[in-house]
Order: sequence, then structure tokens, then C-alpha cells
Amino acid sequence: MLRGVAIAVLLLAAAGAGFFGYRYWTSSAATAMDAGPPARRPEFALKDLDGALQSISKWDGKVLLVNFWATWCEPCTAEMPTLEALWRQYRGRGLVVLAVSVDRGAPRLLLELYVARLGLSFPILLDADLSASRAWRVQGLPATFVVRPGGDAVGLAHGAREWNSAEMRALLERFLPAHAHR
Repeated sequence: MLRGVAIAVLLLAAAGAGFFGYRYWTSSAATAMDAGPPARRPEFALKDLDGALQSISKWDGKVLLVNFWATWCEPCTAEMPTLEALWRQYRGRGLVVLAVSVDRGAPRLLLELYVARLGLSFPILLDADLSASRAWRVQGLPATFVVRPGGDAVGLAHGAREWNSAEMRALLERFLPAHAHR
């Protein structure tokens, strides 16, 4: 009996710590992204929804948000409209949102319907074998990396974010040029 109570207390404590840890990391602009020393972004070449092979080097010189997600991930779905809003606002200034789906074995139609339902217009790349996810050391979803021009990954957001919030725009503004790209 005592052992059962001890296990229940430990489970509740772990659940509470996880909840409060999640709230801490997602509720404050100061902790919106983990920032460490810049690291070179890993290379990848993945197919897009049309079957064309896309290399990340195609977007060298741009500010990248590389977002790892899946259709079954509710926090991923929740943040997608904010990524779309950010993309629409800043793509003229050199921001590229790359959404890397880690759905394994998902029919192309499922992904196309998901993208259409959410009205997503940024590039969708497919990582069904998880090779890019492993190279980027993705530990959970969603995971979004900020890569500045030149290829240095300068930030990582674990979990969903309000990407079009004032706090996130301010974080990205420092990497974007002042004027629109032509």
C-alpha cells in the first residue's frame, strides 16, 4: 500500500514538473528560444510535396526557420497558422520557413489535405526516414531552429510558439535585413 502511494506521488510530481516546465519555456519572451553558441546547420536534401528534391543550401543567404513537425502532433498543428503569418509578413525581407514533416509512411494525400486545411504556403519537405531529424538532433516535436544567413543555427525552440507574436518578431528582426529582398 505504502509503495503504491509513493509511486502515485512520484508520478504526480513528475507530471507537475513537466507541466510547469512547459509553461515556463513557452510563456516568456526571455525564454522563447534556447540560444547557445552558433553552430553550423546540418545539410539535407529532402523531397517536397511535388516530389522535387530540395537542398537546404538552396536558401543560403536567407534567414531560415526550420520547423520539424508531424500531422499527428497537436502542438505542431496549433503553431502552424502563426508560422504562416510570420512567413507572409517577412518573406519579402528574406525569411524562409521550411516545414519538415517527420510523418513516417503517411500518404501524400494526407499531407496535402493537412497543408490545404491550414492554408500553408511555405515549403513543406518530407523526412519520412528521419535522416534530417537525426542530423539536426531533434528530440521532440515541434522543434524549430533559427538559422541566420551564412548557415549558423542560432536558436532552437522546443514546443509550440506564437511565431507571429511581438516577442518572436523582435527575436527574428535582428537577423533580417532592413529592406525587402528583390
